[in-house]
Amino acid sequence: MRIAIVAESFLPLMNGVTHSILRVLEHLQERGDEVMVIAPSTSDTDVSSVVKGAYVHRLPSVPLAGYTNVRVALGGVSRVKRILADFAPDVVHLASPFVLGWRAVQAAHQLGIPTVAIYQTEVPSYAGRYGVPFLENWAWNRVDNIHLLASRTLVPSTFALNQLRGRGILRVGMWRRGVDTARFNPAKRSTAWRSSVAPRGHRIIGYVGRLAVEKQVEDLAVLADLPGTRLVVVGDGPQRAALEAALPNAVFTGFLGGDALAEAVASFDLFVHPGEFETFCQTIQEAMASGVPVVATGRGGPLDLVENSRTGWLYEPGNLGQLRGYVQDLMGDDAKRRAFGAAALASVQGRTWPALSSELVRHYKSVIDGEELVELPVDSPASPLTSSKGLAS
Repeated sequence: MRIAIVAESFLPLMNGVTHSILRVLEHLQERGDEVMVIAPSTSDTDVSSVVKGAYVHRLPSVPLAGYTNVRVALGGVSRVKRILADFAPDVVHLASPFVLGWRAVQAAHQLGIPTVAIYQTEVPSYAGRYGVPFLENWAWNRVDNIHLLASRTLVPSTFALNQLRGRGILRVGMWRRGVDTARFNPAKRSTAWRSSVAPRGHRIIGYVGRLAVEKQVEDLAVLADLPGTRLVVVGDGPQRAALEAALPNAVFTGFLGGDALAEAVASFDLFVHPGEFETFCQTIQEAMASGVPVVATGRGGPLDLVENSRTGWLYEPGNLGQLRGYVQDLMGDDAKRRAFGAAALASVQGRTWPALSSELVRHYKSVIDGEELVELPVDSPASPLTSSKGLAS
């Protein structure tokens, strides 16, 4: 197939969207597909390149106010339409579409090219966290318009499925995320790394993610004085200085990637994630693959990933006393924590990126062939890929 992937953000910025695109590109390269990525430039002198066999077409962009490492592509629908017309893809993959993706879905629609939109970021809900709640309705209208125009929308969790169905977006299926269980596994646990961040032998409470307002990392201050524990924050972002001031006893490692990240995650005793706006939350899945139990907020993607009283705990959004209580529960009981970690590890087996990417390719083929997705009940906890022509995962 010829596939155009339109990305709101891409390398060198690493986030959940970029990570998913890279794994998909690896799979498409192995298949021998011809792929082009359309993405914002990362600087004024940025040039196009080839990443994992895909030609990356960079569009001029400007940095987002207050978040300079995020850039917004310039230009209108006609510019994207010309690029797509020249490449002539069989399908357009819209990765977390909002600004560039809105132009691309219109351009593809005008050209008669089918589109698969990946709903991966709950952008409208960020408005309140960033102090502009009056923009939330406008942002939801944008999201609605994109996904109503797309041939098919794929979501990573039951929460996201119900959320979009509740807004009248019906051509929605489930596409979860894979996890690299060779990279993230309990064997990466390191006594030396643990000693470097907790030299007094304290148990380690870990967080991994961008240090941005919407991640609510400041909520972890409620854990700062738990006896015998050390809070370790892995990641970087615009909130780092403020968070270092708010969490003076925590260890901030900065951004970690590759084997260094896998070693850190496996060396945690407990993983915590306070963000309420995760459509999936890949870092939770990576912690579970590392044999680490999880305490996370009970909203969004974590609802599908964490099983209460088995692989971790989900606390009520905003109930920081409950967050603290659940962390105390696991940090104070070694046997229980180990049992939760073993159950977490077992729960993610089989969720490989090759399997999930093959499922995505079946969605591509389905929309190219004009097949309709059989609508699932709104409250369905799972979403096998099925169509009116019998396509199944």
